[in-house]
Amino acid sequence: MTFHLVAWAVLLDPVGRVLLARRADVSYGAGLWGLPGGHVERGEGLAGAAAREAWEEVGVRVDPDDLQFLGVSRYDLGEVTGADFVFAAKVWEGVPRPLLQTSEVGWFTPGALPQDCLPWLPGVLKAHLLDGRRLSEQLDGVQGLRVFPEG
Repeated sequence: MTFHLVAWAVLLDPVGRVLLARRADVSYGAGLWGLPGGHVERGEGLAGAAAREAWEEVGVRVDPDDLQFLGVSRYDLGEVTGADFVFAAKVWEGVPRPLLQTSEVGWFTPGALPQDCLPWLPGVLKAHLLDGRRLSEQLDGVQGLRVFPEG
């Protein structure tokens, strides 16, 4: 079984909206709205991966040192297992635009995401961005997202 190590960038505007990009030409979630992010490359740090993906997918430069770690979401769903590391950015350079593997970008309130977003995104944003939880899990046989208490 392959383990996926993924880093996501939650770009937040001054009023707290999240930047999403519509995924295009990808093997997972094509046509759905999602965060800029993707697989961590060998020898790459987690925050560096989130910053690289933001540059590649939506054309903004984020300093990895400016990223705030929000949490990790582990998933074990059928043949797919991995961990998503979620980072927030309030500061970046550039104007977001669709680039690699994206067809459009838009700003959305975390509590009112588009219906055609990645299915796990609302729960992960609620757990890590809105509720401040550091750990969540999605497991086969468990309905929805399991969120762990702090402490």
